[in-house]
Amino acid sequence: MSSPFRPPSLSALLLAPLLLAGCSSLLGRTPPSPEPELEDEPTVTVTLLHVNDVYQFTPVDFGARGGLARLSTLRKQVLAESPHTLFLMAGDTLGPSVESTVHKGKQMIDAWNALGLDYAVLGNHEFDFGPDVLRQRIKESHFTWLGANVIDKETKRPFADTPPFVIREVGGVKVGIFGVLLGKTKYSSKPGPNVYFTDTCAKARELVPLMKAQGAQVIVGLTHLFVAEDKTLARCAPIDVIIGGHEHILMQAVSNGTPIVKMSSEAREMGRVTLHVGTRSGKLRSMDFDVLPVTPDVLEDAAFTAAMHPYDALTAELSEPVGRTSVPLDANEQANRNHETNLGSFIADAYRQAAGAQVALINGGAIRSDSVLRPGPLTRRDVLAIHPFPDSVVSIEVTGAVLLQALEHGVSRSAEEADPGRFPQVSGIHYTFDICRPVGERIESVRVNGEPLDPKRTYTLATNSYISGGGDGYIMFKGAKYQVAPKQGRTTQEVLRAAFASAPSIVPATDGRIRRLRAGAQDVATKDEELPISCPAMGARAAQ
Repeated sequence: MSSPFRPPSLSALLLAPLLLAGCSSLLGRTPPSPEPELEDEPTVTVTLLHVNDVYQFTPVDFGARGGLARLSTLRKQVLAESPHTLFLMAGDTLGPSVESTVHKGKQMIDAWNALGLDYAVLGNHEFDFGPDVLRQRIKESHFTWLGANVIDKETKRPFADTPPFVIREVGGVKVGIFGVLLGKTKYSSKPGPNVYFTDTCAKARELVPLMKAQGAQVIVGLTHLFVAEDKTLARCAPIDVIIGGHEHILMQAVSNGTPIVKMSSEAREMGRVTLHVGTRSGKLRSMDFDVLPVTPDVLEDAAFTAAMHPYDALTAELSEPVGRTSVPLDANEQANRNHETNLGSFIADAYRQAAGAQVALINGGAIRSDSVLRPGPLTRRDVLAIHPFPDSVVSIEVTGAVLLQALEHGVSRSAEEADPGRFPQVSGIHYTFDICRPVGERIESVRVNGEPLDPKRTYTLATNSYISGGGDGYIMFKGAKYQVAPKQGRTTQEVLRAAFASAPSIVPATDGRIRRLRAGAQDVATKDEELPISCPAMGARAAQ
């Protein structure tokens, strides 16, 4: 995905210098007092390089960060310094990039093979094209995939016969690595009916003793989980370090004395964990942590670039400019599924204008880029990243009563889910909702083009063909009379591309068309909020 850099949270910014300092004690793990006979024990150094959530092999942020050709150069530099090195990828690479809509992730397998990846854990986006495609991609991989908690119902073994764990001897040290991923992948992606996901904690309790019994001296958890799940995992079994992904944010944490480290997305940086293991005792004596930025200062590896030449034509086509923005465009998944965003409003306005409708409603889940596009050129890649699906813009006739029913449906999971895809971004409509009110009664007010909603009046509504057909649970629209039918309407990609090109530089802004309340007070959704959301003095009603 061509997503510009998403700045880390304040805690990540505060903790990043600690990572750069390379001091494990600063991570919260107080080194034990050395045993007298081990004080002067020599150590061997083992290096773990790691990235996560890498969806394209070309640079991002208009070339300012990332790019696997640069990453390949960095890896070779580290190998020259420390030959005892393993390269790990903590999940999510086969989808959902624009290139993968064409090649179904094969381009990323070719990239990792050329780069020299050693191990990867399955991420939720590995299943985006179904289990059969993933099996084929695993066969094409020159590296080893892990996913101990992903089970094939027929064989009762890990999916695609991936190993439950590996023990790799590096510089005389036996490093044990196991991989686990999100159970919600069952619903958020397309693993198929014959794949299920077991509890990660139970799996760690099962595997870590087996790994130690087979001689593993260092235990590494390679995970694709939310950091809260990583913290739980660390309390389930003795794990020396957890290398994770999924959040797209540079972060570190400690749980039960176990360091947890994650890089941001798209190989904007590469993590380096250095293990120091006693040569006589075989015990892990200390760890160091570094973050290596992947910037234009790093030369591209010519061998890697040559290996990726078959994809040059597609890369050039996707880089073609189609417009320009003067402001950041908020395509973040969590934002567009919880409140008004400048991009959500811009797209809804574009649909409404394209269909000649009075109002527009689109599902926040239709905005797929999960990024913030910074000011500057907008490319064909950006359009396809935002709207990867071949839907069309349609117009239907609905009564005010049906429109209200649709809005109620759109906010019906706003207190229960972190990122409900049904959330309604709108045009020509101003609405207020309260997440603490009962489902079906959350909408407090609706105005249509400045006037109160009339339940008996018929309005023309622009949306996408997925929603007009009942997608995301909008069944109230099924059977509605079309003013612009799916086969007549332009594709969502064409409409968005034309909207991007409608001015020398677009300047989308929010205007208060959506107000989100919590028990009457203005509310802002947060990514790590405990669900279902608790409501002041209204908890019992919100739970209904």
